[in-house]
Amino acid sequence: MIRKILLLIRPVQLILAALAYLLGAGIANYLGIPLVADSFWLGLLMCLLGQSSMSMLAEAFRPFLDPILADETRTERTRLRALLINLSLGFLGAEVILGYILFANSHLPSSAIFFLLISLVFIIAYAIPPIRALNRGYGELILAAHIAYIITGLGFLLQSEEFHRLLFGIAMPLTTLALAYFLVLGFPSFSRDQKYQRGTMLRLLTWQRTIPLHHSLVISSYILFLAASAMGPSLNLLWPAFLTFPFACLQIAMLWNIARGAKPNWKLLTSTALGVLGLTMYFLTLTFWLR
Repeated sequence: MIRKILLLIRPVQLILAALAYLLGAGIANYLGIPLVADSFWLGLLMCLLGQSSMSMLAEAFRPFLDPILADETRTERTRLRALLINLSLGFLGAEVILGYILFANSHLPSSAIFFLLISLVFIIAYAIPPIRALNRGYGELILAAHIAYIITGLGFLLQSEEFHRLLFGIAMPLTTLALAYFLVLGFPSFSRDQKYQRGTMLRLLTWQRTIPLHHSLVISSYILFLAASAMGPSLNLLWPAFLTFPFACLQIAMLWNIARGAKPNWKLLTSTALGVLGLTMYFLTLTFWLR
């Protein structure tokens, strides 16, 4: 059961969330803001707890005809759903306690509180009925914004009390790149999503609209990185983000060929999309921490 829970928490998303948080803190480090260790570590734990809750609630509130695990019985489904809800509530409760500890020690600025509230709204809107954006075609957008923008912002704002334009300049292209990644994940599971009537963005927009959107998101991400150089940092700082551009082009080419009838290699496509997003975040994080 523990192994099943760990899979349902979606470890890849936790890794992306951790990278996003480290990137936000790295931007604060680049701007010369001294690192507050308590805020850094407790904030990282809070973000991981929140992202885990988001994943577990998404599974717990699946429609009854949509199985959580393959070959599950009704009894197993009921027990697993109750366990996921209890764990997610426990995680959110722990996040609130950690937030209060930071607040009581004057390490939780109002800007960070605002982002934490937005994070909670995103978690509820993404996973819990009646909104449950996950089944309305907007789940990928909320998930991308939560990881690439909100968590990156929390990593920064827990070190700095004020918002900085550089944060916006980095978080926006990462959000569009993250959305492109989550759109890619919908293609291999399309037939299964059709079977269980899941409201993914791919099903909402159809293949014909989603593929051009994906290409536009990937290309616009790198254009936005170029535009970010006008917000303070030079291209000498942001150039590591462009190391993944050849793989982004490969990602676009693979999806374009699939749309033209080529045999799909879903594992390679999803791995490439994950590599583009993850390595871009990693290279930028490394750069901001070392400068």
